[in-house]
Amino acid sequence: MNVIMLGISHKTAPVELREKAALSDSAARAMLADITASEFVTEAAALSTCNRIEIYLASADPPSAEAIATEALVRHTNVSADRFGCARYVLRDDQAASHLYRVAASLDSMVLGESEIQGQVLDAWERGMALDAVGPQLNRLFRGALEVGKQVRSDTRIGRGAVSVSSVAVDLARQTIGELASSTVLVLGAGQMAEATTRALVEQGAAHVVVANRTEGTAHSLARRVGGRGVALADVGPELTTADIVISSTDAPHTVLRREDLERGIGGRGDRPMVLIDISVPRDLDPRIGSLPGVTLHDIDDLQRVVEDNLNGRRAEAERGESIVNDAVVDYAAWRANLTATPTIRSLRERAERIRQAEIERVRSRMETLSDEDRELMESVSKGILNTLLHDPTVRVQEAVRSGDGTAYLESLRHLFDLDSED
Repeated sequence: MNVIMLGISHKTAPVELREKAALSDSAARAMLADITASEFVTEAAALSTCNRIEIYLASADPPSAEAIATEALVRHTNVSADRFGCARYVLRDDQAASHLYRVAASLDSMVLGESEIQGQVLDAWERGMALDAVGPQLNRLFRGALEVGKQVRSDTRIGRGAVSVSSVAVDLARQTIGELASSTVLVLGAGQMAEATTRALVEQGAAHVVVANRTEGTAHSLARRVGGRGVALADVGPELTTADIVISSTDAPHTVLRREDLERGIGGRGDRPMVLIDISVPRDLDPRIGSLPGVTLHDIDDLQRVVEDNLNGRRAEAERGESIVNDAVVDYAAWRANLTATPTIRSLRERAERIRQAEIERVRSRMETLSDEDRELMESVSKGILNTLLHDPTVRVQEAVRSGDGTAYLESLRHLFDLDSED
């Protein structure tokens, strides 16, 4: 059984492509149901964030599994097979594990050391479990990834002074507008990312925060927690007149603010500059907004410039994190190797036990004069001979599998003892 990962990320695809491939929770569930309905896929899980869309699979036929997963992703998103194929990467087995471990440890993130990714990996795992789409292979993979992520954050300083996507967005706003104390900030959305952004704004001195959300009650709830004011997203028009900074982070599958909407809202602003930062994938803000006079528009890929300024202090810690990941991948490889050898070793021991019992049965008539104690002794001695005889071959096969030379050993063992016919 192989583990396969295929996907795209901020390293291989611009936001224009990632937003087309982004999966909502309902789309991810439907896609996983389609994938696991195939006879070629045993397990599946999907990780979809603003910076990556990745599908993890367990299959005995990797090429077929990859084709099925690609077709399902195209069917449940707006990305074309050609565009996805040009940007995608595919990894298998230990390389797939190494990749997910690095992702969970935030070593592959746009913002090195950011903390949101562990929750997103956990969400992907839990969604797969809720759908009965994951089994022993992916359970071991995701559990190990979360453990590695936790260890990297606790054993290194990679998270110290680290910034999340939301706090980078705040830094970018401050660089554009200046001090936040006199600025009015409009936050579109009231989910986890929106709340993290709002809290980062308040920590950086923002005194006037307005939260707009499709469900007005949710907007009021978040606004109360941060000392701001909540409005319905449908009533956001008047707020655009006074807002200096707009940060958008909704889970809407379409644009929530068009160029025409903003053009009407900024008519009375005069020369006051306005900055809009879109940290959603798919994007919330119409890209044409950036052409309006006095308006600066950034999307999530623009955050990379700010991220680079924050990398230097954490590069050494990232190297320590990579060492932790490498050790964990070695353990994972050993687990998979033992899993590979287990069926053959089990078959060998079962065959040996059947032979032992057959021989005991063959001479049972001669054992009638033996006492119960003598019979137990014969059972114990015969089992001891069997275990002693099989111990060294079992250990050497396991060592060969772990070193990468196990296939020939396993095939020889199955041939010499005719285990395939036994199975």
